Formats: sequence, structure tokens, C-alpha cells
Amino acid sequence: MPNTVETNETKIMNTYKRFPLTLVRGKGSNVWDDEGKKYLDYSSGIATCNLGHVPSMVKEKINEQFESLWHCSNLYHIPNQEKLASLLTKNSLFDQVFFCNSGAEANEAAIKIAKKYAKDQGNPERVEIVTFKQSFHGRTGITMAATGQEKIHQGFTPLTPGFRYLPYNDVATLKEVNNGKTTAVLLELIQGEGGVFPATKNWIKELEKVCKENDILLMLDEVQTGMGRTGTLFAHEQYGIEPDVITLAKGLGSGFPIGAMLAKASVAQSFQPGTHGSTFGGNPMSTSAGVATVEFLTQNDFLAEVQEKSAWLRVELEKLEQSHQVIEEVRGLGLLIGIQLCEEAGTWINRLRNQGILVLAAGANVLRVLPPLTTTKDELEYFVEVFQGLLSETEGMTS
Repeated sequence: MPNTVETNETKIMNTYKRFPLTLVRGKGSNVWDDEGKKYLDYSSGIATCNLGHVPSMVKEKINEQFESLWHCSNLYHIPNQEKLASLLTKNSLFDQVFFCNSGAEANEAAIKIAKKYAKDQGNPERVEIVTFKQSFHGRTGITMAATGQEKIHQGFTPLTPGFRYLPYNDVATLKEVNNGKTTAVLLELIQGEGGVFPATKNWIKELEKVCKENDILLMLDEVQTGMGRTGTLFAHEQYGIEPDVITLAKGLGSGFPIGAMLAKASVAQSFQPGTHGSTFGGNPMSTSAGVATVEFLTQNDFLAEVQEKSAWLRVELEKLEQSHQVIEEVRGLGLLIGIQLCEEAGTWINRLRNQGILVLAAGANVLRVLPPLTTTKDELEYFVEVFQGLLSETEGMTS
């Protein structure tokens, strides 16, 4: 007989090291816990709530859809899906979109289409995809194998074959990209989980050149960097490159689960009925959130305001770097910011949380700061003021 004695232990698998915090409400840049305490959320659901919590423009679209249709099969036409695909292609270099539910699924779709593309082009020997050390592309079987971090691989070997990892931002090793078996390169323009390391423009331009000369697909994981996070709708706009494929998720649905793979027509044609699919991908609810999100991001001068705010924040954080030894480096792009410390990031996450500010880690010693794109100048000033106070207090204690 099974043991039916009730305990206080959770029935949820222990896959997350959770903070001692239960969030029950959010609005704008703020969240509240179950005891009524208010926090400035500069984690944004790990770069997901780019328009803040419960943004009114998305809420209106969701409520409208909520009253009509929640789900239907992709065997039928879905108006919101068509509209979102049109918005994404209109505002990008790409021609067609595949919708799914998450970033990992979007990356899986990119990996699949790259393999199919090679076969369709008469290159069956091209079975490898190059990714980069310290990358992160997801935790499914295939995307975990695509991820260039041993700590992600531990306990799950043998990994799915077909991936090679090269050093990031290393021009000298780009000659190793094409070994005759490579069909695609997959990378992040800012390695978020790997420590918030942006690609250098020289390196990415040289990588693009190698790909174009050898008919190797250039695929960008913009799951975290897309949807305005870096100050442009997509981060690659700031690098002056033309990828063949990009993947999106996180900020695309303002908190509703949705992912997308965008491809140029020459690549997109490799997906035909039966090659890929998703039961929930691009459903009426998630795509209604996506439509509202993209419409807001692309209206008026919103992204110009994001650039202005992020530039101000970067200057202020670099001032703190110059005046406080605990900060080794400030890096990132737009409102995707990494603060390299000479101490463990976890200690500083706790200190900031105790002061009512939520941030994340990106490795052992890097604070990852992800304000909502809608955050106000007053909120940014408050964050800098609190962080500066903690820096001064801590250094005073150790002097």
C-alpha cells in the first residue's frame, strides 16, 4: 500500500533552487509577495515581461480572445497567428514563421530545419551544427546537446550527436567552422546564461562571411535578446548582419508561453506538412498576446526611449564600477546587463532582495539586471541609489 500520510513537503520535483519568496501579484515594474511586500522586479521573469507585469495593451487583447476561442488545432487557420506572423516578417528580414511554445522548442525547430535544408540542397553529408562554448540554447535533449556548457551536460550523457563547440569571440578559430560536415552555426549575440558576454562586431562579421561563402546557415538564438531587450526589436540589427534563421520566445508573449522560429524563404521551404508541428504552438491565446506585444514594441518611438534609458543606466553603472572595487566589469547591450563582481553573485542577489529589488545571476560572479523595457527613469534612479548604498555599506564593513 502506498504511504498516504500527508507531509509539508512539496509534490513538485526539485528542479529549481527557489528564492524564499512567493509572488502573487504584479503590475508594471513591481511585484508583491504573499505577505504584501512590494519589490522592484529587475528580473522581468528572466527577460520575459518586457512590457512589465500585466500590461494593459496585452491584457485587453487577451480578454477579448478569452471570450471567443482558447484553442484549436493547427489544421485550421488561426487569425491571430496569421497576424502575428505578418507583424514579425514586416518588421524583420524574414519571410515565414513557425510558432511553438518556448525558446527551447524554437531552437529545436531551427536545428531540425537546418538538417532538412542540408538534405534538400543535396548535401546529406552536412550533419553537424557549430555552437559555442558557454552558450545556452535550452534543456531539452537536443538543445542541451547544442549548449556549450559541461555543467548542463552532467548526468545526461551520451548527448545527442551532431554538435561542435568553438570558442566565442575568437576570430582565429573561425577557420574550423567549415569542416565539410557543417550545415549551420547557432549562437547567441549575447551569451546570457554564460555570463552576459556580447559578441564583438568584428567576430560576428567574420563569422557571417564564413557562413555565406560556404552556404552554411547563420542561425541566431534571440530568445533573450529579441523583442526590444537590447534597444532594437532584434539584437542583430545592431550588428549589421543578415542571419538566415532566428529564434524568439520570452518577451514575445509578455508572459504567455510562445516561441517562434523565423526563416528566409529559401530555408523555410524545407518545412512542409509532416516535417514539424506543435499541438499548442501559435494557439489563439498566446498569439493574441504576441500581436499586442509586437504592436506596442513597434509603435511610435518606444524603442528609442529604451535606448535612451539603457544608455543612462550604463553610464551610471560604469561610474559605480570606477568607484567601487567589488565591481570588475559592466557589460551587455540595452537592458540586458551583466555586472561582473569579485564576490559571489548570490550574496548580492540576497542583499538587493532584502532591499526590495529582484535581480538574477548569470554564472557564479555575475549579476544579471533585466529591467522591464517600460521601467521609468525614477525606478532606474532608485535601483542605482540602492545598489550604490549597498556597495558603500559593504566596502565600509570590510575596510
